[in-house]
Amino acid sequence: MLSHLHIENLAVIDSMDIVFGAGLNLLTGETGAGKSIVIDALGAVLGARTTRELVRTGAAAAHAGAVFTDVEADIAEWLEASLGVELEDGELSVSRDIMADGRTVCRIAGKTATVAQLRDLGAKLAQIHGQHDSRMLLDEDSHLVLIDDFGRTQEALSTYQVIYDRWRTLVTEREKLLRDDADKVRRADTLIYQLEEINAADLQPDEDKNLVQRRDFLKNARKIAEAVNITYQLIYGGEESASDALGEASRAMSGVASINDELTGLSERVDELMYAARDVAEDVRAMLDVLESDPGELEDIEARLDRLYRLKRKYGGTIEDILAFAENAQAELEAIERSDERLAELNLLCEDALSELKNAAAVLTDERRIAAEGMRARLADELRGLDMPNAKFEINLKDTELYGNGAETAEFLFSANKGEPPKPLAKIASGGELSRVQLGLMNILHSGVPTMVFDEVDTGISGHAAQMVAVKLKSVSQSRQVLCVTHLPQIAAAADRHFHIEKDSEGERAVTRVRELEQSERVEEIARIIGGANVAEETKKAAARLIENANSRR
Repeated sequence: MLSHLHIENLAVIDSMDIVFGAGLNLLTGETGAGKSIVIDALGAVLGARTTRELVRTGAAAAHAGAVFTDVEADIAEWLEASLGVELEDGELSVSRDIMADGRTVCRIAGKTATVAQLRDLGAKLAQIHGQHDSRMLLDEDSHLVLIDDFGRTQEALSTYQVIYDRWRTLVTEREKLLRDDADKVRRADTLIYQLEEINAADLQPDEDKNLVQRRDFLKNARKIAEAVNITYQLIYGGEESASDALGEASRAMSGVASINDELTGLSERVDELMYAARDVAEDVRAMLDVLESDPGELEDIEARLDRLYRLKRKYGGTIEDILAFAENAQAELEAIERSDERLAELNLLCEDALSELKNAAAVLTDERRIAAEGMRARLADELRGLDMPNAKFEINLKDTELYGNGAETAEFLFSANKGEPPKPLAKIASGGELSRVQLGLMNILHSGVPTMVFDEVDTGISGHAAQMVAVKLKSVSQSRQVLCVTHLPQIAAAADRHFHIEKDSEGERAVTRVRELEQSERVEEIARIIGGANVAEETKKAAARLIENANSRR
């Protein structure tokens, strides 16, 4: 339930606080006083679209904040699961700041939130019904949504949509395979050529790196040979080579090695040096053998590297990229070669999915027809209770090709007068009739929320019809909180709490204020609504009787 609404610097409102209660909360006031601005402020808190034009002239930002109490358990669970917000004593604060440059800052329980999160939460806390909802009644695309809400057909609709999406995916794949055969042949020829070129190269991982190393080695063969030959001669090949000198040193040390442990260790280390020198000499000699290569090897390497370079330009920057390209090309070629087989398979899958889809559509259609009949009967009762005893409301479900929402569309038909056949609601209903149809629908739909807000639901009605609308609003307010902006005395008289919005001047600025009316003030306000600025005593008595009659129906 909405308990407190605080507004700052929003349009003509500089600062305002309203404390709402359970039941029917009514807002009245002169045209232009700012009643709808209060609804706009609540809409901003609930995540509705805002513009910077709402910011009061000269202010840096506008602010709208609300406190909801006795928040229902499912909403509290959603808050914790979705936003990590835990409520204390079932109380929730929500606010929105609208900057002069159009930016907004949203907070839920003091925690910064996105507009989308605020909108999701707002849809669970309250619904605002006004001229937009009347436009929904005029929009044929919205009629099926209302039927699904009334009939609780969402599960059947969800099942249908899952199958529909699967069927469309299969159909799309089949259409792709049915492209021009010449395109498939040309593509297959290209893939075959590319694969033959890559496979003929017999590529090996890191082959290019190894070839570059071998090429650089061969290009420097003479320089390497000179260095290797000198090294071999110095270590092993000459008369005074390092190997010979170490041999003499080894023999000299072996003669004294047994004298003590230290000499033994030195002798062993000299021997290690001698053997190491001979090992190095053997490796150096082997390098000389390697240098005796095929004179044409360098040419072969250069040719191979050139071939690899051309393949890289076509198919990827590295050998790994080329091999990956070949793997993908092979997979695509196999898919093309298997396309006839896959097409036959898809034909069967599409047929099975379509059969399943038709069955799901039939189930959904049956549920919608039952829901439409129940909705027609319930709304007819509601309209009789809204002073439209001769009104007829019909729902025309029209068969269509299968689409994302089923196998039918819906159209609301309406007749307000006896003897007149129902016709499309959008073409014949007056503003007052639309308001009452809207109120009746809101009372029978299942997507109820703790707080319902009606902005000028009384448009186009008066007299006994207004009295019946007041009774209906009062009925709705028995099970949920209702806020209503009205210009009708019959509705104002039914209030549990009555707020008066008035506009005054402070210097050069217009200022809007709100106050909750006492019983005597309510009589004055309702008398003003009945008779205008100059209120006669008889008008006050009439206002008092309206309030008394409304109280007697509680």
